[in-house]
Amino acid sequence: MCRWAAYRGDPLYLEELVSSPAHSLIEQSHCATRAKTATNGDGFGIAWYGDRPEPGRYRDILPAWSDCNLKSLARQIRSPLFLAHVRAATGGGTRRDNCHPFVFENWSFQHNGQISNFDRLRRPMEAMLDDRLFHARSGTTDSELLFLLAMQFGMAVNPIAAMAEAIGFVEGLSLHLTGSVLVRFTSAFSDGRSLYAIRYATDRKAPTLYASPVGSGNCLVSEPLNDDVDAWREIPDGSAVMIDDTGVHVSPFQPEERAADEARTPAAISA
Repeated sequence: MCRWAAYRGDPLYLEELVSSPAHSLIEQSHCATRAKTATNGDGFGIAWYGDRPEPGRYRDILPAWSDCNLKSLARQIRSPLFLAHVRAATGGGTRRDNCHPFVFENWSFQHNGQISNFDRLRRPMEAMLDDRLFHARSGTTDSELLFLLAMQFGMAVNPIAAMAEAIGFVEGLSLHLTGSVLVRFTSAFSDGRSLYAIRYATDRKAPTLYASPVGSGNCLVSEPLNDDVDAWREIPDGSAVMIDDTGVHVSPFQPEERAADEARTPAAISA
């Protein structure tokens, strides 16, 4: 399982989440405490927003703890909204274009979790993408494909609903093709204005997610960045989060059943 952190608020140096805290993201890359896998050494990435609509991004296949460039960039880059990720690969090779965050136009996305039987679901999932989104896919992970599927289903208009439809589609497709369903999904994504997150799993064993104020903003993390347990609020399984100018908003999350039903029909798969 991967580890990630995300922030929205007044501009903050990336190092405040990535490298400075006692249990920073770099520390979690080799010593995670709330994951099945303590080591997350299959690459890392950061995506940050500045003066332009699209995010900047830096990714590499080195373990986060061994890349001196990451610490240098995190010390110098100051951003009001950024995502950072350290990877423990569960599918897809260890290569740069499989490292999170993934970006498309002004959107960024990172994920911790898995889609069971992805090798059997990949082609019909890809078939749902229009040409523009299909050709935007550069890696081989289930995470990137699920992100593009949500873009196909209208993430630019309604991010949470689009992700609910994408997950519902995958669940219906899995049930139709394999007779079973297992999706574990804890993600953060942004359009450069608001920060969104979802914690959900079909078996109620979703990867962890916590929220806390940091400076003059709010952050979301896979596990707390320090030992101040009272500062960290665990986001319940089956939740959607939105962080905007008014604060942190948590609401129930469920996949879109209509998408799951349609996914069982050959017409939907070939549309």
